[in-house]
Amino acid sequence: MCGMPSPAYETLRADIIVAMKARDAATTTALRTADAAIKRAAMDANVEIDDALVLTTLRKAVKNLTDAKAEFAAGGRADLVAANDAEIRILERYLPRALPPEQVEALLAEAIRSSGATSRKELGKVIAALKQRPEAAQLDFGALSRQLQSRLP
Repeated sequence: MCGMPSPAYETLRADIIVAMKARDAATTTALRTADAAIKRAAMDANVEIDDALVLTTLRKAVKNLTDAKAEFAAGGRADLVAANDAEIRILERYLPRALPPEQVEALLAEAIRSSGATSRKELGKVIAALKQRPEAAQLDFGALSRQLQSRLP
């Protein structure tokens, strides 16, 4: 693979080495798992590792950990809930800060207006408009898609 390496991915790889040297097993394991998921996602899609792929993969990992945490809580497994919380905190360091809900609402309203979308069939137009925004890296498009579906007839 050639091209410019992803700065987010380079940071994550460097942090694995730091965690290993510090003998921080939890961080090392969490970051190695994320690294493997990123490499697998790049291979599956046959694409270079870029920041967008890194963010998408890490967001998916955080979502999966959050979902599993709810299952563990329901099963009374406080030990696994704590482990998932710790792993989520580690991975969230690599994700951009989420925008405040009111700013997300304003972006959604603007994207719907600017794209001229009037129904769910035009959801792609709204998502495309949102992806052009400078704030795109801070948006969770999965959550936005669900919000848009509830707003468009």
